[in-house]
Order: sequence, then C-alpha cells, then structure tokens
Amino acid sequence: MSQQAAAAKPSLQGVRIKARKGAVKAHAKHEPSIFRDQLYKHLETIQEGDFEAYATKLVQAGSTLEFLKYADALFEIILVGGLLQPGGNYVEDGAPVSPFTVFNAKEPAQVDEIKKYIDVLNKLIRRYKYLQKPLEESALPTLLQYIHRWTPIQTEKLAIAVGLLISQGLASASCLLSLTKDHLVKNDVSVNVITFIFRAYLTDQSMDHLSATLRRGGIKDLPAFFPPNKRDTKTLEEHFKKAGLPQVAEWWSKKQYAVLKDDLIKELTDLVQREEPADAIVAAIKTRQNENPIPEAELIQCTWQGCMSNVDWSARPDQIEGLALREVGKYAPILEPFCSGAKTQVTLINTVQVYCYEDTRVIKAFPQILKVLYNKDCISDQAIIYWHQKGSKPQGRQHFLKSTETLVKFLQQEDSEEEDEE
Repeated sequence: MSQQAAAAKPSLQGVRIKARKGAVKAHAKHEPSIFRDQLYKHLETIQEGDFEAYATKLVQAGSTLEFLKYADALFEIILVGGLLQPGGNYVEDGAPVSPFTVFNAKEPAQVDEIKKYIDVLNKLIRRYKYLQKPLEESALPTLLQYIHRWTPIQTEKLAIAVGLLISQGLASASCLLSLTKDHLVKNDVSVNVITFIFRAYLTDQSMDHLSATLRRGGIKDLPAFFPPNKRDTKTLEEHFKKAGLPQVAEWWSKKQYAVLKDDLIKELTDLVQREEPADAIVAAIKTRQNENPIPEAELIQCTWQGCMSNVDWSARPDQIEGLALREVGKYAPILEPFCSGAKTQVTLINTVQVYCYEDTRVIKAFPQILKVLYNKDCISDQAIIYWHQKGSKPQGRQHFLKSTETLVKFLQQEDSEEEDEE
C-alpha cells in the first residue's frame, strides 16, 4: 500500500457532513431576506395596478421559491409590505417596500380597492392550498398582535384585508383572538380594528353568516375586545350603532337574551323540581328581571317552558287531558303575575299552541288548557278572541282554530251579553 493511500481518510459515500449548529443558525437568519429579494425580482417588473399580472407572477414564483417554508415571510410582504422582526418592527436592512402589498392600496381605504389585493391572494391560495393553514394559524395572529405598530390608515387597510380574508373563507375567525391581548384592548385599538373587520365582512356576507363564522372561530365574548371598563352590553350596542353597524348591536342583544333565557329556564326547572312554593318562584323570576330584564313576551315563554319541563306526559292517552289540566292549574299562579299585557297574553296562548303542536300527546287538551288559563286570570277573553281571529301561529293553525271554535263563540256571546246589560 502506498503512503498516499494510507494517509487518505476513510469516507462514506452519500453521507452529508453536518454543518456546525451556529453556522446553520447564522445562515437561516438571513434566509427570509434572500426569499424576499427573490420574490421582489418576480414582482418589480409588473406595472402598478395590474392585479392579474401580480397573481400570475406569484403563482409562477411558487414553482421555484419555497412558499411553504417562508409562508410567514410571504404574507408579511404581501399584507404589510416587508419582513418583520420579533416585536413587530420592520427588519432594517435597507430593503424597499414590497412592489405588491395591501399597504399600497389607494387612500382613503376602500373595501372595493383592497378586495383587488385579496383576489390576488385568493388565486394564490387556490393554487397552493397548503398556504391557508399558516395564513390563519400563524401569519394573521402575528400581524394582528402588532397592529398598533402601524399608522391609522395602514391599520384600517390591514383590518379591511383581514375582514375580507375571513368573509371569503381564506382564514378562520380564530385569528381575531390576538386582538384580545391587554396592550391592544386598553386603548380602544382592538374595538376599532374589529369594527373595520366587521364592516368589511358585512359588505360581502350577512350578519347570520358572520355570527356562524365567529362561533366556529371560537369568538364567544365580543366585550373582550373592549377595555375592561366598557364591557357592558349597553356600551357595546351604542358603539356598533354609532359605527353604522346596527345589525351587530342587534345580533349581540339577541344573543344576550338567548343566554339569559336559557339561564332562567334552567333555574325555573330546578325550582319546580324542588317543589318550591309558587310565591318563591315568582320572587326568583322578579329578582332576575330586576338584574337582567328581558322583554315580557319572552319572559312568559321562558316561564311556561320552565314550569312544564318537569311534566311527565307518559300517562295513558285517556288520562292525558286530566293530567294537563291539573299541571297547568298548578303552575298558573306562577304565570299569572307576568300576564298583565294583552300582547303577553297572546304570546302565552301561542306558546301553548306550539308546545301542544310539538308534543302531540297533549294536542287534544289545548282548548281545556286555554280554559284553565282563562279561569286562573292568566289570559283574558279578548286575548283568546284576538288569537283566534288573527294572532295564531302557523304551526297546526287549522286544527287549533277548529278545536277552539266552541270556546271562542262562548266568550263572544258573553261579551255581547255584557254590552247589552250596560
């Protein structure tokens, strides 16, 4: 064996020599900048305002640049015009603003103008579907937590862009949770941004659509975007009405009523189950009304549901009517104090109508139930007559109107006799 061969070090074919960790980290630090510079080369030849060309170039760039590896950098460049460092400041390496960014949109910020930029993003994500996850789980939450770093007009542009991205299904509403951070909430930053986002969203979709999107994104507590001293329903409603979004105020109000109603029904069900006296149950309802009032018509619906939720209707068919009369008679003293107005009384009749329609075991007892409620002063003859003539619900209407004809004729006759006596 020659000396040269003996001196040669053994080596394994196909094995990569691992670089030192420090060298890898140092190189990785500059990689997003290299990615940005390469992306700029694709974009800088396009004439400003040619959105179709931008979309085409970005799609083409994805075949040579590592979009998945640099997804956060890609969205920072497109949405805010450059790379960010931790803390939200731009990377200071002398690079210009991106040739294509939402921040280049014409001023004042308009939804229609920013929609052109989102359409480009839409085409890009449709082509590279894997970009959607980093957009909604990493890029948008990060950008939103730094949203106080930009000028008011830039903030508005970004907020509109986020609203459109969510409305078009390109991102989940879960990214909005970043806006509930203390440093954004305390100075009204979050509430102003969320207002821009909602306004942009509602140019594309309905309030019901927004409601469903917020629910799926885990956004349950809208007051969390307000400063701690402004988290009451009244302040929230006033804010959105003043901002020209009354549908948001109305939706939140209804949502709060729904929560209050559910809580009331649960409490009533529990009180009735424990066989508390009627006056104690009435006092509990009144206390709740003083703390968190709900409209009388909705209150009577909740009271009926809470009272009847413990009734076991599994008796023999020939015993159902007697059971219905006994149970309604038992709970009438709880209902009566809340049946002062004619509108509330008609609501109660309709509540009973729907209740009987949904549980056919008690459908035949409907006229008798009305008689009990009438005799116990829960509903008046005028309320029954009005309901029969034009106030009934569509559910099983013909059946219920026919079954109460005799009762209504009797009440009308009594009314005419009283008028004659006068």
